[in-house]
Amino acid sequence: MTAYPTTTAHGIHLLQDGPDTAPPLLLIHGSGAAAVTWEPVVPALAERFRVLRVDLPGCGRSSTAETYAVEDQADRVAAVLADLGLDRDVAVVGHSSGGYVATALAERHPELVGKMALLSTGPSMDALLPEPALVRLLTGAALGALVWPLRTDAMLRKGIAATAARPITVDDEVVDDLKRTRFRTFRAIMQANGRYLEKQSVPERLLRLGRPPLVVFGDADPRWDPASAHEYDVVPGARVEYLAGVGHVAMLEAPEETARLLLDLLG
Repeated sequence: MTAYPTTTAHGIHLLQDGPDTAPPLLLIHGSGAAAVTWEPVVPALAERFRVLRVDLPGCGRSSTAETYAVEDQADRVAAVLADLGLDRDVAVVGHSSGGYVATALAERHPELVGKMALLSTGPSMDALLPEPALVRLLTGAALGALVWPLRTDAMLRKGIAATAARPITVDDEVVDDLKRTRFRTFRAIMQANGRYLEKQSVPERLLRLGRPPLVVFGDADPRWDPASAHEYDVVPGARVEYLAGVGHVAMLEAPEETARLLLDLLG
């Protein structure tokens, strides 16, 4: 597996792995997460793809931005890919709200996006489940601003584990990058994601685009109703797959199964 030096373009931190002659594959993380959360699935994917991972603006090692509208995030990612000479048929995988950025990429830059996969991406606001108590404490408007600066590594690990159904290992690098996101930035990102869904659901957007995704859900996801994955059935050609006994962070809970599904989709 080829590992490239990390780079920054347009304020976005970029990680690359795999042969530079291989087909490109873009991995987009969810709200408040970072590119390093994909690490467990990268070795398998990088055997066949040039794997690109970004820290979205305001997250991880990327710079903050004036706005965090999903459409703006997509345009910024497209600019990074353009600098790499990538403007067509990039396979894109989004985790959770990263799936909204992936969808917006397809909406705004249709020639750029090839095959798509959405991992634990809530299709509409109606599918959202009540958040675990610790997550509410860390991210809620009332107490979050007070608790956020006091977060310990252990609290962050417990917060991630609260969205999982299987035991997970959260590396120090993941914790360090998660701690970089500011509370106000996180809240702004979450609000922007909500506005994107309120305008139109993800399945409706993909139906309009004629984009059939692979949809992967853990059947024990505590954040989004697992049954809501079938909202994507309205898109002709969409494929829905469940990971048994997996929660919201499949790349950490079941990396081998997750990579196998993605490789199967991407050929």
